[in-house]
Amino acid sequence: MIRYIIIDDEFVAHDIIKGYCDLLPNMSLMKNCYDALEAFEYLNKNEVDLIFLDLNMPKLKGFDFLRTLPSPPNVIVTTAYSEFALEGYELNIADYLLKPFGFERFLKAINKAVSSTNKAQQSMSIANVESPVAKTIFLRSNKKYTQVGIDTILYIEAAGNYTKVITIHETITIREKISEMLELLPKEEFLQVHKSFAVAKSHIKNIEGNKIHIRDYIIPIGKMYKIKINELLK
Repeated sequence: MIRYIIIDDEFVAHDIIKGYCDLLPNMSLMKNCYDALEAFEYLNKNEVDLIFLDLNMPKLKGFDFLRTLPSPPNVIVTTAYSEFALEGYELNIADYLLKPFGFERFLKAINKAVSSTNKAQQSMSIANVESPVAKTIFLRSNKKYTQVGIDTILYIEAAGNYTKVITIHETITIREKISEMLELLPKEEFLQVHKSFAVAKSHIKNIEGNKIHIRDYIIPIGKMYKIKINELLK
Protein backbone atom coordinates (compact mmCIF):
# COMPACT_ATOMS: atom_id res chain seq x y z
CA MET A 1 0.00 0.00 0.00
CA ILE A 2 1.36 3.43 -1.00
CA ARG A 3 0.31 6.04 1.57
CA TYR A 4 0.22 9.52 0.08
CA ILE A 5 -0.75 13.10 0.86
CA ILE A 6 -1.58 15.98 -1.48
CA ILE A 7 -0.20 19.45 -0.74
CA ASP A 8 -1.85 22.05 -2.94
CA ASP A 9 -3.84 25.22 -2.31
CA GLU A 10 -6.23 24.47 -5.20
CA PHE A 11 -9.23 22.21 -4.52
CA VAL A 12 -9.43 21.18 -8.18
CA ALA A 13 -5.85 19.85 -8.06
CA HIS A 14 -6.77 17.64 -5.10
CA ASP A 15 -9.75 16.23 -7.00
CA ILE A 16 -7.69 15.48 -10.12
CA ILE A 17 -4.83 13.76 -8.27
CA LYS A 18 -7.15 11.73 -6.04
CA GLY A 19 -9.23 10.76 -9.08
CA TYR A 20 -6.13 9.46 -10.85
CA CYS A 21 -4.92 7.63 -7.74
CA ASP A 22 -8.32 5.98 -7.32
CA LEU A 23 -7.80 4.30 -10.70
CA LEU A 24 -4.75 2.48 -9.34
CA PRO A 25 -4.61 -0.32 -6.79
CA ASN A 26 -2.82 0.08 -3.47
CA MET A 27 -2.95 3.90 -3.34
CA SER A 28 -4.23 5.24 -0.02
CA LEU A 29 -4.87 8.96 0.56
CA MET A 30 -3.86 9.89 4.10
CA LYS A 31 -4.60 13.64 4.11
CA ASN A 32 -5.47 16.61 1.94
CA CYS A 33 -3.25 19.56 2.88
CA TYR A 34 -3.96 23.03 1.51
CA ASP A 35 -0.71 24.67 2.61
CA ALA A 36 2.77 23.51 3.56
CA LEU A 37 2.39 24.31 7.27
CA GLU A 38 -0.60 21.98 7.52
CA ALA A 39 1.46 19.25 5.85
CA PHE A 40 4.43 19.91 8.12
CA GLU A 41 2.24 19.43 11.20
CA TYR A 42 0.83 16.17 9.82
CA LEU A 43 4.24 14.74 8.86
CA ASN A 44 5.61 15.47 12.34
CA LYS A 45 3.24 12.81 13.67
CA ASN A 46 2.70 10.50 10.70
CA GLU A 47 4.67 8.72 7.99
CA VAL A 48 3.79 8.57 4.30
CA ASP A 49 5.39 7.01 1.23
CA LEU A 50 4.63 9.73 -1.31
CA ILE A 51 3.90 13.46 -1.44
CA PHE A 52 2.23 15.28 -4.32
CA LEU A 53 3.63 18.78 -3.89
CA ASP A 54 2.57 22.07 -5.47
CA LEU A 55 5.20 24.83 -5.52
CA ASN A 56 3.36 28.15 -5.57
CA MET A 57 1.54 28.13 -2.24
CA PRO A 58 0.87 30.77 0.43
CA LYS A 59 2.83 30.96 3.71
CA LEU A 60 5.59 28.56 2.62
CA LYS A 61 6.64 27.67 -0.93
CA GLY A 62 6.87 24.03 -1.98
CA PHE A 63 10.65 23.67 -2.23
CA ASP A 64 11.21 25.71 0.93
CA PHE A 65 8.89 23.26 2.68
CA LEU A 66 10.74 20.29 1.20
CA ARG A 67 14.05 21.58 2.56
CA THR A 68 12.60 21.57 6.09
CA LEU A 69 12.05 17.80 6.00
CA PRO A 70 14.99 15.84 7.44
CA SER A 71 14.07 12.59 5.68
CA PRO A 72 11.47 13.32 3.01
CA PRO A 73 9.57 10.49 1.33
CA ASN A 74 9.24 10.29 -2.45
CA VAL A 75 7.96 13.56 -3.89
CA ILE A 76 6.13 14.19 -7.16
CA VAL A 77 5.99 17.90 -7.91
CA THR A 78 2.76 19.13 -9.55
CA THR A 79 3.06 22.70 -10.81
CA ALA A 80 2.31 25.08 -13.67
CA TYR A 81 5.88 26.44 -13.60
CA SER A 82 8.54 24.64 -15.66
CA GLU A 83 11.43 26.91 -14.67
CA PHE A 84 11.92 25.19 -11.30
CA ALA A 85 12.44 21.68 -12.73
CA LEU A 86 16.23 21.66 -12.30
CA GLU A 87 15.97 22.78 -8.68
CA GLY A 88 13.47 19.98 -8.09
CA TYR A 89 15.78 17.26 -9.35
CA GLU A 90 18.61 18.68 -7.25
CA LEU A 91 16.31 17.97 -4.29
CA ASN A 92 15.95 14.35 -5.46
CA ILE A 93 12.26 14.48 -6.36
CA ALA A 94 10.82 11.43 -8.12
CA ASP A 95 9.23 13.40 -10.96
CA TYR A 96 8.10 16.87 -12.07
CA LEU A 97 4.57 17.11 -13.51
CA LEU A 98 3.53 20.24 -15.37
CA LYS A 99 -0.12 21.20 -15.01
CA PRO A 100 -2.32 20.28 -16.72
CA PHE A 101 -1.17 16.66 -16.98
CA GLY A 102 -3.02 13.62 -18.27
CA PHE A 103 -3.31 10.21 -16.68
CA GLU A 104 -0.63 8.55 -18.83
CA ARG A 105 1.98 11.11 -17.76
CA PHE A 106 0.75 10.78 -14.17
CA LEU A 107 1.18 7.00 -14.37
CA LYS A 108 4.80 7.37 -15.48
CA ALA A 109 5.46 9.54 -12.44
CA ILE A 110 3.90 6.93 -10.15
CA ASN A 111 6.03 4.19 -11.70
CA LYS A 112 9.17 6.26 -11.10
CA ALA A 113 8.20 6.86 -7.49
CA VAL A 114 7.29 3.20 -6.89
CA SER A 115 10.56 2.06 -8.48
CA SER A 116 12.53 4.47 -6.27
CA THR A 117 10.70 3.27 -3.16
CA ASN A 118 11.28 -0.38 -4.02
CA LYS A 119 15.02 0.17 -4.52
CA ALA A 120 15.31 1.96 -1.18
CA GLN A 121 13.35 -0.76 0.62
CA GLN A 122 15.42 -3.46 -1.03
CA SER A 123 18.64 -1.78 0.12
CA MET A 124 17.27 -1.65 3.67
CA SER A 125 16.30 -5.31 3.48
CA ILE A 126 19.78 -6.32 2.37
CA ALA A 127 21.33 -4.27 5.15
CA ASN A 128 19.04 -5.86 7.73
CA VAL A 129 19.25 -9.35 6.21
CA GLU A 130 15.51 -9.42 5.65
CA SER A 131 13.44 -11.06 2.93
CA PRO A 132 13.38 -9.39 -0.51
CA VAL A 133 10.80 -6.68 -1.07
CA ALA A 134 8.07 -7.33 -3.62
CA LYS A 135 8.37 -4.94 -6.56
CA THR A 136 5.59 -3.92 -8.90
CA ILE A 137 4.92 -1.69 -11.87
CA PHE A 138 1.73 -0.32 -13.40
CA LEU A 139 1.11 -1.14 -17.08
CA ARG A 140 -1.58 0.38 -19.30
CA SER A 141 -3.17 -1.76 -22.02
CA ASN A 142 -6.54 -1.29 -23.75
CA LYS A 143 -7.64 1.41 -21.30
CA LYS A 144 -6.99 -0.97 -18.39
CA TYR A 145 -4.27 -0.47 -15.78
CA THR A 146 -2.66 -3.62 -14.40
CA GLN A 147 -0.22 -3.90 -11.51
CA VAL A 148 2.44 -6.45 -12.44
CA GLY A 149 5.07 -8.00 -10.20
CA ILE A 150 8.47 -7.25 -11.74
CA ASP A 151 9.70 -10.69 -10.72
CA THR A 152 6.96 -12.25 -12.90
CA ILE A 153 8.23 -10.58 -16.10
CA LEU A 154 10.06 -13.09 -18.30
CA TYR A 155 11.12 -10.76 -21.10
CA ILE A 156 9.99 -7.74 -23.11
CA GLU A 157 9.79 -7.43 -26.88
CA ALA A 158 9.71 -4.33 -29.09
CA ALA A 159 6.84 -4.03 -31.55
CA GLY A 160 7.28 -0.65 -33.25
CA ASN A 161 6.06 2.06 -30.89
CA TYR A 162 4.63 -0.66 -28.64
CA THR A 163 6.24 -3.16 -26.30
CA LYS A 164 5.07 -6.65 -25.41
CA VAL A 165 5.60 -7.52 -21.76
CA ILE A 166 5.61 -11.30 -21.39
CA THR A 167 5.00 -12.43 -17.83
CA ILE A 168 4.54 -15.81 -16.19
CA HIS A 169 0.78 -15.34 -16.39
CA GLU A 170 0.03 -13.25 -19.50
CA THR A 171 1.27 -11.02 -22.31
CA ILE A 172 0.51 -7.31 -21.99
CA THR A 173 1.02 -4.92 -24.93
CA ILE A 174 1.70 -1.33 -23.90
CA ARG A 175 2.13 1.85 -25.92
CA GLU A 176 5.73 2.48 -24.90
CA LYS A 177 8.99 2.00 -26.75
CA ILE A 178 11.24 -0.73 -25.39
CA SER A 179 13.82 1.92 -24.37
CA GLU A 180 11.17 3.70 -22.27
CA MET A 181 10.10 0.44 -20.66
CA LEU A 182 13.69 -0.45 -19.77
CA GLU A 183 14.05 2.85 -17.91
CA LEU A 184 11.33 1.69 -15.51
CA LEU A 185 12.85 -1.74 -14.86
CA PRO A 186 15.73 -2.50 -12.48
CA LYS A 187 18.93 -2.40 -14.57
CA GLU A 188 20.55 -5.07 -12.43
CA GLU A 189 17.72 -7.53 -13.13
CA PHE A 190 17.09 -7.04 -16.85
CA LEU A 191 19.50 -7.38 -19.76
CA GLN A 192 18.95 -6.18 -23.32
CA VAL A 193 20.15 -8.99 -25.61
CA HIS A 194 18.82 -7.74 -28.94
CA LYS A 195 17.58 -4.41 -30.30
CA SER A 196 14.06 -5.81 -29.89
CA PHE A 197 14.43 -7.98 -26.78
CA ALA A 198 15.40 -7.66 -23.11
CA VAL A 199 15.25 -10.57 -20.69
CA ALA A 200 14.96 -11.09 -16.95
CA LYS A 201 18.24 -12.66 -15.86
CA SER A 202 16.60 -14.73 -13.14
CA HIS A 203 14.31 -16.48 -15.63
CA ILE A 204 17.01 -17.59 -18.09
CA LYS A 205 16.88 -21.38 -18.37
CA ASN A 206 19.87 -21.82 -20.64
CA ILE A 207 21.91 -20.08 -23.34
CA GLU A 208 22.75 -21.99 -26.50
CA GLY A 209 24.61 -20.34 -29.35
CA ASN A 210 22.74 -17.18 -30.25
CA LYS A 211 19.58 -18.14 -28.43
CA ILE A 212 18.30 -17.73 -24.89
CA HIS A 213 15.73 -20.19 -23.55
CA ILE A 214 13.20 -18.94 -21.02
CA ARG A 215 10.53 -21.50 -20.26
CA ASP A 216 9.03 -22.34 -23.67
CA TYR A 217 10.25 -19.13 -25.30
CA ILE A 218 13.35 -18.69 -27.45
CA ILE A 219 14.86 -15.20 -27.56
CA PRO A 220 17.53 -14.29 -30.14
CA ILE A 221 20.84 -12.71 -29.19
CA GLY A 222 21.92 -9.82 -31.41
CA LYS A 223 25.52 -9.60 -32.62
CA MET A 224 26.00 -6.24 -30.90
CA TYR A 225 24.89 -7.71 -27.56
CA LYS A 226 27.11 -10.81 -27.40
CA ILE A 227 29.58 -8.98 -25.13
CA LYS A 228 26.87 -8.52 -22.49
CA ILE A 229 26.06 -12.21 -22.64
CA ASN A 230 29.74 -13.17 -22.30
CA GLU A 231 30.04 -10.92 -19.24
CA LEU A 232 26.96 -12.59 -17.74
CA LEU A 233 28.54 -16.02 -18.21
CA LYS A 234 31.82 -15.11 -16.49
